[in-house]
Amino acid sequence: MGDRWELGAAAGGSLLLCTALLVVGCALGLRLGRGRGAADRWALVWLCYDALVHFVLEGPFVYLSLVGNIANSDGLIASLWKEYGKADARWLYFDPTIVSVEILTVALDGSLVLFLVYAIVKEKHYRHFLQITLCVCELYGCWMTFLPEWLTGSPNLNTSNWLYCWVYLSFFNGVWVLIPGLLLWQSWVELNKMHQKETSSVKKFQ
Repeated sequence: MGDRWELGAAAGGSLLLCTALLVVGCALGLRLGRGRGAADRWALVWLCYDALVHFVLEGPFVYLSLVGNIANSDGLIASLWKEYGKADARWLYFDPTIVSVEILTVALDGSLVLFLVYAIVKEKHYRHFLQITLCVCELYGCWMTFLPEWLTGSPNLNTSNWLYCWVYLSFFNGVWVLIPGLLLWQSWVELNKMHQKETSSVKKFQ
């Protein structure tokens, strides 16, 4: 029972790195969001953290997977993915579905995040188009990461340990479902407001 609740050095180091990225993301997002409403400030915090995860963590994962695999790699980022691989073994060895999704995530989602940050800060008219596109891509990535595994009986997932099940698999992946969902809702509300405003303006001149 004690082993099930023990937090080892590797797990602690991985969580510390993720926390450090979150702190940096918060600092960048709040700085970029000065003078803006609370919703946009926290959206920028998330987007800055999201960009850091895509480029700092997932980018090296793609590279290491294409030149070899995580299991046989060394270094700080490799050790983080080895730790996550204890929960989902597909990340340790070259899994075509995972690597394909991650290539799309780093190249497309990473670029969309940067363009969206710019659009929010500069108040561009295409902000919500980018936001909706990014959120759909993020949700699609989660869908393709887990649905094929679930359909085959989840042979690579380790849910016997609380850390692996509730923190690595549920929390860290659930965040990339919850927050894109909230941002989609924000875009829906804002686009609805724009539509109502435009409709009211048209009626005044009729």
